[in-house]
Amino acid sequence: MKSNISKEEIVQSVPQTGFFGQPKGLLTLFFTEFWERFSYYGMRALLLYYMYTEVTDGGLGIDESLARSIMAIYGSLVYMSGVIGGWIADRVFGMQQTVFYGGVLIMLGHIVLALPAGKIALFVSMFLIVMGTGLLTPNVSNLVGDLYSPNDLRRDSGFSIFYMGINLGAFIAPFIVGTLGQTYNYHLGFGAAAIGMLIGLIVFVITRKQYLGLAGLQAPNPLKDKEKKKVFRRIGIGTIVLAILLIVTSTAGIMTIDRFILIVSILGVVIPTLYFIIMYRSPKTTADEKSRLIAYIPLFIAAIIFWSIAEQGAIVLAEYADKRTQLSFLGFELKSSWFQSLTPLYIILLSPLFAGLWMKLGKRQPSTSKKFSYGLIFAGLSFLIMTLPPFIQGTELVSPIWLVLSFLFVIFGELCLSPVGLSATTKLAPAAFSAQTMSLWFLSNAAAQGINAQIVKFFSFDHEVLYFGVIGSVAIIFGIILYLLSPTIQKYMRGIH
Repeated sequence: MKSNISKEEIVQSVPQTGFFGQPKGLLTLFFTEFWERFSYYGMRALLLYYMYTEVTDGGLGIDESLARSIMAIYGSLVYMSGVIGGWIADRVFGMQQTVFYGGVLIMLGHIVLALPAGKIALFVSMFLIVMGTGLLTPNVSNLVGDLYSPNDLRRDSGFSIFYMGINLGAFIAPFIVGTLGQTYNYHLGFGAAAIGMLIGLIVFVITRKQYLGLAGLQAPNPLKDKEKKKVFRRIGIGTIVLAILLIVTSTAGIMTIDRFILIVSILGVVIPTLYFIIMYRSPKTTADEKSRLIAYIPLFIAAIIFWSIAEQGAIVLAEYADKRTQLSFLGFELKSSWFQSLTPLYIILLSPLFAGLWMKLGKRQPSTSKKFSYGLIFAGLSFLIMTLPPFIQGTELVSPIWLVLSFLFVIFGELCLSPVGLSATTKLAPAAFSAQTMSLWFLSNAAAQGINAQIVKFFSFDHEVLYFGVIGSVAIIFGIILYLLSPTIQKYMRGIH
């Protein structure tokens, strides 16, 4: 096979009709990502409960505060690993093979978690799933783009169908994986997540040759043979040294889980900060691009604050559902894990409405920075809502409606902020760094969850009003400041709207 394949040859190799009028390759990627998200969100709906449930009840007996921090740092590492996955696809394997290897690692991670092997299995599983998700998730999305020619009018609708698959997998997972885990056995639930990823892999392997054609088959910027040997040698040596350091420092009591969490929290903030400094100081960055980078900084900070609240839905609000919420409602017995289905459900229902709203407003729609400010205000309100139950229902178990409302408001915010976030990133980043912009946007979530690992330690039911009130108020105040600064930010964007 020749080394350089043109975009036109890739598109021609993909059957262009057969899946809702879309290229057939979309079917492969839709169901691969559907099952990958099923496995990930199913596992995530159970993991916090598994960690803090007593050993006698089938859990690990980890302190609730530490369990919350582990959940946050897990999410941070997942988003950081996407940078590695993108590099491996670009320089070594190509996207198709990288997606396959990622799926295998994810499946193995869930299998390890399904084994009753205690805390060791938990951390081995986390490592495998973090690495596997970093390999698979960004590259599946990029593969979707490769199915279409640059001027194909079906591209946007194709991505909409693809993202529907993501949210459908995330929506269904807690009802299956969560129910199995909470009704029968946590390991049975994790086993169901492993089966989900296995199904996704089978679909991918069986259909990719016929439906994906040449898409993602080759690395676009492959390492030369000499470079490969040098890079692999460095990676191998670095991995061995890091493993030895971890073993020695852990055995000596220097590297505790709390210190590891703190290191990852710091990295979550330092890495994107270095990105900004390198881009701003680069001689390849023009004066206009430097101005746009300055405009992007408050948006990036806003994204961190927003994701900090949104990602606590699987941590603090998950614990709230388990310990503070009345799970008998209108004659139905609910599972606390089921509340994790609210986020994808709301996205499925509300995304078309928000897209239609922006289309209808046309040129009258709010600027990017104002949309970000609305996102922050809605996120803040979602936490302020959670300050009300103690005043209305006291210390009794509270109605599940409070959680339903809280999740709804944060999704209002997500639909204001998230869809325009990546677009703003690609528009405002310097041309010399355009290939790295998607990684930068995802690092806002990594930073948020790294910060969360420190924040969630302070949550307690004795001080829930203070916790939700302070964080919610900070988000709203920053949202108002961002709104007031919008005209200034727009000037720094220099022609970008």
